[in-house]
Amino acid sequence: MRQRKSGGGLASKYLLTILSIFCIMLLFVSYSTGFSGGPLETVANHLFIPMQKGIDYIGSSIAYSSADTKSKEELIKENEELQAQVESLNAQIDSMELKLKELDELQELYDLDKSYYDYETTGARIIGRGTTNWFNTFTIDKGSKDGIKVNMNVIADGGLVGIVVSVGDSYAVVRSIIDDTSNVSATISSTDDNCIVSGSLENMASNNLINFSNLYDEEDKVAIGDEIVTSNISDKYLPGLTIGYVSSVTPDDNDLTKSGTLTPVVDFRHLSDVLVVLQLKESYKVE
Repeated sequence: MRQRKSGGGLASKYLLTILSIFCIMLLFVSYSTGFSGGPLETVANHLFIPMQKGIDYIGSSIAYSSADTKSKEELIKENEELQAQVESLNAQIDSMELKLKELDELQELYDLDKSYYDYETTGARIIGRGTTNWFNTFTIDKGSKDGIKVNMNVIADGGLVGIVVSVGDSYAVVRSIIDDTSNVSATISSTDDNCIVSGSLENMASNNLINFSNLYDEEDKVAIGDEIVTSNISDKYLPGLTIGYVSSVTPDDNDLTKSGTLTPVVDFRHLSDVLVVLQLKESYKVE
């Protein structure tokens, strides 16, 4: 069998090429001579106007797509810039709130300093504490080079915090009155009856209270709410520093003394700044 020649396909290609060249020539003649109308214009309209519309549509789609992409990129960039501004403003707000809090704490210390104007004091910041959730022992950022000495009294929140127990060049360790090893000679300010205030972390953790004992109150004058202050007879604590207020009082088994609990004036869970009294009890003189 003879194989069919592929001349038909080539002839079609040549015919299409010739027709295309012919149409282009006709269009050129039409535009050059200003000729319009008739079959030439009809051919042009049928062949090239759909092509032009297609090209215009494709170009418009590309332009819209490009503009849309650019718009999205600009929005993303603007969003990132706005987010950065928000984060910066939030950081500034946090910084301002922290500064306002520190200012309030310093104002409280200043007011407390005025309350104990008879004593020379220096402010100190707490930089460390013990292993409990309470400030029963803690470290401050001032030491011997700042004039801090062992047995100096420490105050905050309008009352007694504790006493300095060890000192380094630039730090000192304070034992507060709520520590289990702490004992303070105290006085009921309304009756001048003496007692011993003893620290109790267990009682602080459960009731926010510490204990007092050895109270001689023969006339039963001591009542709930009475102020308890440091006593004149204390060998380490300066007199008249507020410790707290009586919350309960009961007779002891010996029927001679009474014991009870007191609510400390200092918030021993949230301390941050304190005042150290730069005067030792041994050098204190009653005028």
